[in-house]
Amino acid sequence: MDGKASTKKVAVIGLGYVGLPLACLCAKKGHSVVGIDINKDIVEKTNKGVSHIKDESLERSLKEVAGKLTAKADFSDIPALDVIIICVPTPVDEKYKPDLRPLKSACDKIFKLIKKGQLIVVESTIYPGVIDEVVKPILERSGLSAGEDFYLAHCPERIDPGNRKWKIESIPRVVGGTTPEGRTKAAEFYRSVIGAPVYELSSVKAAEAVKIMENTFRDVNIAFVNELAKSFDKFDIDISEVIRGASSKPFGFMAFYPGCGVGGHCIPVDPYYLIERARGAGFDHKFLRLAREINHSMPEYTVDLLESKLGDLKGEKVGVLGVAYKADVDDMRESPAADIIQMLKDRGAQVTVYDPNIPLKSDVKTLDELLDKVDYIVLATDHREFKEMDPKKLKDKNIEIVIDGRNCLDKEKIKGLGIIYKGIGK
Repeated sequence: MDGKASTKKVAVIGLGYVGLPLACLCAKKGHSVVGIDINKDIVEKTNKGVSHIKDESLERSLKEVAGKLTAKADFSDIPALDVIIICVPTPVDEKYKPDLRPLKSACDKIFKLIKKGQLIVVESTIYPGVIDEVVKPILERSGLSAGEDFYLAHCPERIDPGNRKWKIESIPRVVGGTTPEGRTKAAEFYRSVIGAPVYELSSVKAAEAVKIMENTFRDVNIAFVNELAKSFDKFDIDISEVIRGASSKPFGFMAFYPGCGVGGHCIPVDPYYLIERARGAGFDHKFLRLAREINHSMPEYTVDLLESKLGDLKGEKVGVLGVAYKADVDDMRESPAADIIQMLKDRGAQVTVYDPNIPLKSDVKTLDELLDKVDYIVLATDHREFKEMDPKKLKDKNIEIVIDGRNCLDKEKIKGLGIIYKGIGK
């Protein structure tokens, strides 16, 4: 930043997994920041310097910006601000249709309060056309015109909770605006807070499509390797070994890994935004629908692996390790563990759950307590505690079958102890 002249008054609307780290970063870089969230508990914790998200880095950041970041549950500060960044969730409904209600609600709350000269940026993941067709019309109900009276842009969020290498300030960003001036204003602002390149795209639609493309790319490739895992099971081929072999090629191959399902707010959600948007425009994304179908089938496939070893799950004591969607976080959004647990129960199993990061969703307090209660385990999340577990503990606790939904345990050691082991394609 170029001194005080570059300091902005900033609002971050939505203090979740995207908004809270962004608000902290903006405050750390010298901007005056108000974080707005309708959840009063989140507001209270933020003002006390307590992170409602389990993340050591975020917890440190909140302490660093004490006095520079203020959280509120109302929008009264909006008229006095320079930059307004919307980071609300954009989920899908029970029929996998895009749910833009949180985004519309945020726009509804601010349109009466916005002033000339303000920069409004949407970071929420959206499909191409949302800025022009949804956000802009709501904001222009203020009587102000986007591109003339205020600047409107999209900068798709890029954050990976729990990633110790790639943090919010080091990840490159892309921006697009409804006008070139809006795009430039947004790019200048993001360059004031991150140390990575900021790429300016030619249109806001192109920026909207970037995030969808990134996560759809991952979804398709994960589906590809999940389908291979199912196929290789039939041939008694260990897919982990095949991936290692293919990865030795220094070009033309990128490793993806199979698992018991795809979780998080991005990969299981974003493809549906493109699928539905394209359907409305008269195009059918068959490839993307198939990828979603394959990845959506993995929790059932995981349960089937256990049932194939037992014949019937009725009355069997099964432990599920992990309910978070990824390792070492407390985030359950779209976690395949929820489907695995429900399917086990539907088939009559007696299920005990343990996640060291989410005690409120655990039936026991420790891993040892879970192992004392069950005969079989299904690992759904590759938390460090589970990966570092000595396989001898499983033998000591009389565990008979291990279904490794993340292929993260030592297959040979477990089998060497006389325990039945089955991974995903392994």
